[in-house]
Amino acid sequence: MKKNQYLHALRFANGTAAFGEDWGGAPVFGDPKAFVVNRYESQDKQYQVGTWESSVGTWALDYNDWEYCFVLEGRFYIQPEGGERVEFSAGDTFVLEPGFKGTLEVVERTRKWYVFHNR
Repeated sequence: MKKNQYLHALRFANGTAAFGEDWGGAPVFGDPKAFVVNRYESQDKQYQVGTWESSVGTWALDYNDWEYCFVLEGRFYIQPEGGERVEFSAGDTFVLEPGFKGTLEVVERTRKWYVFHNR
C-alpha cells in the first residue's frame, strides 16, 4: 500500500503496548490492572487511537480531555459524580467529555477501542 500522510491503517498486530500505563484512571476498589496498546498518535500528540483493556475492579475517573470508545468485549458501569450508573457491554459506544468525573466499575474483563483528544 502506498504511504499517505492522511491515511493510517490501524491493525490489531501493530501498536505500542504498555501494562499499567498511567491512562488517567486511579484504582479505588479491588486491584484492577490496565493494558493499553496505542496504535496511532498524531504528530502534534493531540490525538491517540488504540485499545484499552482492564481486569475487574473500580477506577476513579477525572477527565480533562475528550474520548470516544467502542466496547469490544466485557461488561462495566460508568457512574458520573451525582448521576446514575450506566451499564456498557460489547457493541456499545460512549463519549467522555472534558470535565467528566466519576467511577468506572469493571465487572467482567473489558476491552475497548478508544479515540482520545488531548486539549
